[in-house]
Parts: sequence; C-alpha cells; structure tokens
Amino acid sequence: MSEQPEHYFSEQPAVDDRERTVAFELDGVNYELTTSTGVFSGGRLDPGTSVLLNKVVPPEEAGTFLDLGCGYGPISAVLARREDAEVWAVDVNRRALDLARRNTAKAPGTVRVATPGEVPREVSFDEIWSNPPIKVGKEALHELLETWLPRLKPGGVAWLVVSKHLGADSLARWLAGAGWAVDKHASAKGYRVLKVEHGA
Repeated sequence: MSEQPEHYFSEQPAVDDRERTVAFELDGVNYELTTSTGVFSGGRLDPGTSVLLNKVVPPEEAGTFLDLGCGYGPISAVLARREDAEVWAVDVNRRALDLARRNTAKAPGTVRVATPGEVPREVSFDEIWSNPPIKVGKEALHELLETWLPRLKPGGVAWLVVSKHLGADSLARWLAGAGWAVDKHASAKGYRVLKVEHGA
C-alpha cells in the first residue's frame, strides 16, 4: 500500500515504522542515514534536498543554523560537519525527529532536535536551510515562512528549494512582495533554489 503524503505532516504517523538506510555522498563525505515510513521521502534522498545540498555551499564559518522541516536529518547532518556549527533541526513529525536525533548523534557539530515550539524565542539564525512542505498548502506555507524568516540575523540568508511545477516562482514573488530580497540562485532537475535575505 502506498504512503499518503499527509503522513509526514503528522505529529505521530499512523503507518507502521519500517526502517531502511539512505546513503549519499557530498564533497567527498559519505553519509549513511536511517529513515523510515511515515517521514518525508522515507525511501531515498529527496531530489529537491539533493539539489539544495549540491547547489549551495555549506556554511564556511561558525554559526547557528536552522534546518526547517528537517525530516530524518540529511541537511542537518551536512550542516553539522563543522565542529563549530550549532544546528536546530526542526520538524512536527516525532518519528522524523527521533531519526534526525539518531542520524546526527555522532556529528562533529552540535545538533538540537526540536519541535517548532521547543525552539527558544530568543534564538536567531545565521542561515536557514529548508526543503519546505509545499503540499501543506499556500496559506500554511506562508505562515511557516512568516514565522521563521524574521528570525534570520541581520545579514543572514535562507536557502529554500522548491519544485518549479509546485510554484517556486510564485513563492519567490510572494516573498519579494513581503519585503524579502529574493534571488533565484540555481535550478536543476525541475527544482529552483531561492536565496532569501532581509530586504533593503
């Protein structure tokens, strides 16, 4: 039986927990992560996430970073390759959070795995990385971004990867209309990577 996409939006997925391993290589580093049913792209590294990781250079300085909608943690695992990185891996899906915690337990950097409500209000971010949950709907997506983008530090940047046919360009227009500086940083495999910064 095929999984329904709603499952990975759920706090507690209803589908049985069937674990598997996803492996990928980036910048000469091999990653082998545990994933499961009931989480986003539980059978492989999602192509959008792959585009994001391959088209954006990981942070080159120490900082505090947000992996928004972290799933089982592939972006967090990459961001935490730096010993001086503090990564907040945030998701609503408890199964995904458990997996992200396991997958980053031995990372050189510090990874704080949390639900949105568990992130202290005073925490702000040098960079936000996200393959946002487009299928939650436009209103919920806009609310999500309106909640987290203002927590970028001055000079901070957000990297968002969005499928072109699921509205990458319309999202870019909405962000620009909301006062953000938006650059179409890269495109590959039907996805667009948006670079989002504080407007002038």
